[in-house]
Amino acid sequence: MAGETPLDFRTHPKAYRHWRLEVVGERADLTLDVDETGGLRSEDYALKLNSYDISVDIELRDAVERLRFEHPGVKVVVLRSAQEKVFCAGANIRMLASSSHAHKVNFCKLTNETRNAIEESGRLAGQYYLAAVNGACAGGGYELALAADEILLVDDGSSAVSLPEVPLLAVLPGTGGLTRVIDKRRVRKDRADVFCTTEEGVKGQRAVDWGLVDSVAAPSDFDSAVDARVAALSARSDRDGEAQGIVLAALERTATGRNLRYPALQMDVESEGRWATLRSFGPERAPPASPRALVDEGHENWFLQWSRALDDALLHLRFNEPEVGLLLLETQGDPELLLAHDAFLAAHADHWLVREIRLQVARTLRRLELTSRSLFALAPPGSAFAGTFAELAWAADRFYMGDGVFEDVDAPASQLRISEASFGYYPTTNGETRLQARFRGESSAVGRAREHLEKPLEADAARDLGLVTATFDDIDWEDELRVLIEERASFSPDALTGLEANLRFGGPESLASKIFGRLTAWQNWIFQRPNAVGAEGALRKYGSGQRARFDKARV
Repeated sequence: MAGETPLDFRTHPKAYRHWRLEVVGERADLTLDVDETGGLRSEDYALKLNSYDISVDIELRDAVERLRFEHPGVKVVVLRSAQEKVFCAGANIRMLASSSHAHKVNFCKLTNETRNAIEESGRLAGQYYLAAVNGACAGGGYELALAADEILLVDDGSSAVSLPEVPLLAVLPGTGGLTRVIDKRRVRKDRADVFCTTEEGVKGQRAVDWGLVDSVAAPSDFDSAVDARVAALSARSDRDGEAQGIVLAALERTATGRNLRYPALQMDVESEGRWATLRSFGPERAPPASPRALVDEGHENWFLQWSRALDDALLHLRFNEPEVGLLLLETQGDPELLLAHDAFLAAHADHWLVREIRLQVARTLRRLELTSRSLFALAPPGSAFAGTFAELAWAADRFYMGDGVFEDVDAPASQLRISEASFGYYPTTNGETRLQARFRGESSAVGRAREHLEKPLEADAARDLGLVTATFDDIDWEDELRVLIEERASFSPDALTGLEANLRFGGPESLASKIFGRLTAWQNWIFQRPNAVGAEGALRKYGSGQRARFDKARV
């Protein structure tokens, strides 16, 4: 593989080396106890003081997802540490110093996506997180606490929260840390400036007064204070404490060379590795007859199979195939069955598992848009851009549709079918629908599209509604696409990443869109500067007893 280290994002609590998950009734404890020798490159660094690398985040991502699906009765998750006097020291500095630039940026991106999922859990699904900070909480460790709905800090005279990256390492606090301090916790600007440039951080009542944590408790009262906050958060939750979850069985995946095959998805990498085709397969049977049947179906539900496969393939591409710069999104299946599955979600929107499935699909579609790849959706005859699959077309940078029946192709003319899913099921990073983002400034165009709900739209009709970039007939389809794909693959990936980020994420800002926009623009740049990663830079000199030497010129 082209990536520096092949990563597998599939795991299970029994395989965790860094986290411990315990569930009792309506409460879960997710305890961080990092195995110092269990990092991705243990020969290069030790994960001391509950510091983390991608291996720790892979487990956290898995645990957050399992808590939603396997433990729907859990109303509060307590994030805590098993190590004395330390909650989490943040991202491992030796890892940051020795990793490639691409790995660092993708690592920060996955970290923030997981933090976003934690925040969504309470806001949209009633499963709240309490960070029980029982020791030093620095950098990425404080970012983890910031993702929780509440932060309780032990008041022992030494434990503090801090974002010390600027004075210590000459980098930003993962970007998400700064944004959450200002936009989520609404810390006063001057206090935030002092906090983010102070190595030792802030502790005790001062941390409460500044808004950096919600409450403090003495060591002797800490456990009872945790219990009290769990009770208060549980009272806010709308989750059914008696609900029975589903087991997220190991994701089925077969690898052949660089290609991957899942039951609901196939990924094929072009021979030179410049682009890959992600072909999504629609359901082969009708949706469940009832929510009870949906629970019985469990992880074999088509929506879960497809979204989990797409999520895994995207992470694989992001970390293991960095030179694949263009994703061709194709679909196959029965449009009527796709619409029927969408209708089932709409009819049972209040059921806990339906809610979680829709939120899971929404998170996966956002990861698609944030994966820093060009996206072309292709609809030749026989494709199935219907219902939820139409969101793949709206997510793409361009959407090309075949016009009419093609000679020597035993398939009906390409059709587009819009469902209610495109009008609010799966919000983008800034909270808009993808059709709103497509037709910014043309609200009437969204209304016109809605007038054709579930109607078969062939190439001419879809083009007239502004829903496709271009249509090609049998004669031109292969030649036109070959030129367009080759052209895209020839451009600078750096220029394309900036271009796509600017074009995809216009409109209003949200906490998440600010985090990822600033991550791309600032952390991406700072991680390449000599002041951070040069021979005399802060990341290289950290722990050596020598001070970093900075180029003092402002850029």
